[in-house]
Amino acid sequence: MAKFGYDEAVVVIVGSGAGGGTLANELCQKGVKVVVLEAGALQSPATFLNDEWKSFSQLAWLDNRTTSGNWRVAKDFPNLPTWICKTVGGTTTHWAGASLRLEAHEMKAKTTYGNLKGANLQDWPITLKDLEPYYAKAEDKMGVTRTNGIPGLPGNNNFKVLHAGAKKLGYKEVHTGNMAINSVPRHDRGRCMQIGFCFQGCKSGAKWSTLYTELPAAEKTGNIDLRPDSHVTRIEHNDAGKVSGVIYFDKDGKEQRQKARVVCVAGNSIETPRLLLLSASNKFPDGLANSSGQVGRNYMRHLTASIYAAFKEPVHMYRGTTMAGIIRDEAGNNTKRGFVGGYEMETLSLGLPFMAAFLNPGGWGSEFSWWMEQYANLAGMWIVGEDMPRETNRVTLHKDLKDKWGSAIPNVHFDDHDNDLAMRNHAFTAGENVYKAAGAIKTFRTPPYPSTHNLGTCRMGLDAKTSVCNSFGQTHDISNLFISDGSQFTTGGAENPTLTIVTLAIRQADHIAAQMSSKNL
Repeated sequence: MAKFGYDEAVVVIVGSGAGGGTLANELCQKGVKVVVLEAGALQSPATFLNDEWKSFSQLAWLDNRTTSGNWRVAKDFPNLPTWICKTVGGTTTHWAGASLRLEAHEMKAKTTYGNLKGANLQDWPITLKDLEPYYAKAEDKMGVTRTNGIPGLPGNNNFKVLHAGAKKLGYKEVHTGNMAINSVPRHDRGRCMQIGFCFQGCKSGAKWSTLYTELPAAEKTGNIDLRPDSHVTRIEHNDAGKVSGVIYFDKDGKEQRQKARVVCVAGNSIETPRLLLLSASNKFPDGLANSSGQVGRNYMRHLTASIYAAFKEPVHMYRGTTMAGIIRDEAGNNTKRGFVGGYEMETLSLGLPFMAAFLNPGGWGSEFSWWMEQYANLAGMWIVGEDMPRETNRVTLHKDLKDKWGSAIPNVHFDDHDNDLAMRNHAFTAGENVYKAAGAIKTFRTPPYPSTHNLGTCRMGLDAKTSVCNSFGQTHDISNLFISDGSQFTTGGAENPTLTIVTLAIRQADHIAAQMSSKNL
């Protein structure tokens, strides 16, 4: 691994997940020197643990956070609002692999949905057509099934149950998904072995993760200096208002300074705004890139819910890929259903330890134990839908609590919008109907889990008064400061966001490299 010391000519990237890891490789391939600061430790397919709770401790971001608002997560998981990762590769170690493009109407939400009371809707400053060539590059890079001639993954029993019910109801777009998991050997990685521990890090390496795709490719160029166990606490700027470097604590707990020509923040949609807010100064008293007051606001986490169904015969939903199954027919915008936007229905399985924790947090008694006893006969579905951005749904700095580095911890406030509630109820009913059509004897609606799709807290837009960055993730206030993760999302769409985060990172790399070449950065 190259070591660039404290060279002020480098691009510093905070975070090594879908956005940061992809951006690092893309820039390195163009000859740009990059320093990646990752708060977590370095793991590998060899060190991943096929054990739900042990893996959770190994990979998850467990630093203290607080919650507020009327969302159920604040009751069930008050100090764990999100289930993201603190490790090299970020949450691409944990994600399930679903890779779907946003729809054209979802990038024009304000135009399409109109003035929705209580929602802070805004159109994206780019269109689907603008992103299509970059989507194509991302799908090829990630090996997304059903693109580039790559066959779909095989369907496990969990999918077969979903498929049977969906077809009986007349749903048309039902298959094993567009997944960034090799269905055949590709790019020096083998095919999926159907082990079933997709959330615990892929031990076979079939699932795309920046840990063993983008970052090793970047290393081969000699242009990357990857520093695990490096927790960034502040971004510095010079008298002219340009960012000049970052302060971080290294693996030995020592405070370090890394100078930078450009800083790109890709810490997920909670740590990214938190870092900008922690970097407040006399020149930027409200935090960096926050003249609009939008940093931390418009937090989205996707409308999520799960349904489990019990059948007379065993299903063994845990055997095979966690999320290789989808019904896409409800993803369109059809206001006759009583809400704007749409949702996906995707297969989901949890092992017994997680099922006990997530089925009904705090639940107990005969009903709960009945469902545990039926585990072998269960099929599971996860609902992913477009939630509405709200200015009041936001990440802020806690007034009193600090972390071990002396920084204010983040508080995540979220109130469900009426549109979210209407969509969730519709999706619950639709999902139950799928399982009833397949012969279910009983169904169970679970409350939302800690968020995995965190979006929108540094959103892009054309107007610097109502957004944090432009269509390239370049902040309006500071030209050499970029947002490089899902924080950029203006609205969330109904689709799992990782493919779009990777797509934006590829596009951003082209922009940064061009601006550096022309001396504009």
